[in-house]
Amino acid sequence: MASEKILEMKKLQVKEIAEKMNGAGSIVLADYRGLSVEQDTAMRAKMREEGIEYKVVKNNIIKHAIEGTSLEGLMEYLVGPTAVAMSKDEVAAAKIMFKFAKDIEAFELKAGVVSGMVIGLDGLEKLAKLPSKEELIAKMLGSMNSPITGLVNVLSANIRGLAVALNAIIEQKQNVGA
Repeated sequence: MASEKILEMKKLQVKEIAEKMNGAGSIVLADYRGLSVEQDTAMRAKMREEGIEYKVVKNNIIKHAIEGTSLEGLMEYLVGPTAVAMSKDEVAAAKIMFKFAKDIEAFELKAGVVSGMVIGLDGLEKLAKLPSKEELIAKMLGSMNSPITGLVNVLSANIRGLAVALNAIIEQKQNVGA
């Protein structure tokens, strides 16, 4: 009876992880051994702040969750303790975890997934160095706004020039009439 309950709980865990991993924009796997409680707490807080789900999951649960999916390429990385970060954003999880891996020698990244494609450590590093979606949108809007600003300046310069010329004519006529 007890083993049936445990089996059902594990099946639920597999289903939950499978749904979350399949719905994520990006996934990052890491070996968390050697992290102090303070470091782990700081990392978890930063992850929550950015809307990233971070949890330690047994490799067998992950293996069953990704079996028969496009994420099967992660199987080879499921060795040793595994922490999983899942994010809707394609870049956020990689950025945060890469920063922590740089700062904390004991924390090692394993692999990741971006838009359903498995990437290794090199791919994670490149992904972490990309600007965030918000930064890219801001740059695009800035570049779109630049020509409009230039046009406004050119048009307002002509109007200012006309106003200065009219003002000079008025002053000249007032001086002649005085």
